[in-house]
Amino acid sequence: MKTTYTVRYSASPSDVKSYDTERLRSEFLIDNLMEADKVNLVYSHYDRFITGSAVPTNSPLTLETIEALKAEYFLERRELGIINTGNTGTVTVDGTVYTLEHKEALYIGQGNKNVVFASDSANQPAQFYLNSTPAHKAYPNKKIGINDVEVIELGAPETANARTLRKYIVNSVVEVCQLQMGMTTLKTGSSWNTMPAHVHDRRMEVYFYFEVPEDQAVCHFMGQPQETRHIWMGNNQAVISPPWSIHSGSGTSSYSFIWGMAGENLDYSDMDHAKINELR
Repeated sequence: MKTTYTVRYSASPSDVKSYDTERLRSEFLIDNLMEADKVNLVYSHYDRFITGSAVPTNSPLTLETIEALKAEYFLERRELGIINTGNTGTVTVDGTVYTLEHKEALYIGQGNKNVVFASDSANQPAQFYLNSTPAHKAYPNKKIGINDVEVIELGAPETANARTLRKYIVNSVVEVCQLQMGMTTLKTGSSWNTMPAHVHDRRMEVYFYFEVPEDQAVCHFMGQPQETRHIWMGNNQAVISPPWSIHSGSGTSSYSFIWGMAGENLDYSDMDHAKINELR
């Protein structure tokens, strides 16, 4: 079996105030993604959100069910979003083959039984980043190419937060139950993402940082607006953001990250902003 998974439980903001660095990282940081020849998954009790990766090299990898789901197959009661952050690969869904180039995505609806990942080259493999949420209805599978996304330009060089946001798996692009995914890329000279920061009590979120140079890092900020904490992160690491927490970061170089959300609604703008000069 080439699938491994761990479970993360929910934490109260009152408890998180007392966490030291090691405890904060163990609860919220996901640092085993993009390991060759493995499917690695983290099952979070925040909205039952699963974060994972699949990196096939010499042989394909199958998305297997896990004990936590108590399901015959992985997507029996779930939907799945995939974004390829590596080289060209394929995802075969119940016999239908989808080719994903670098930064292309695939939405897979509830009820699909067999999902298989493969790379065109073992030496230059695909790197499939996975987000999965519970689903109440089966929607059609859909590939989302780089030209199919919604693009928003945000921020400004003057505030060091000029960035391009691309919406991949949102209800204006593809029919979904609750999963939302997109990608944000910082422009040269800018470092801050999601600033001004916000919270949304109706949704949780996971950030996956990539294209971070080997000798650089991103400082991710979380916590309640008046009680923030930070986690230093490297390339191909993700962080779980509870509904009560801000989620923002600043890098020592340009970088990209994939955001995934699940929860109460599909309204992307449903957020409560935190004023920059009131953060603590």
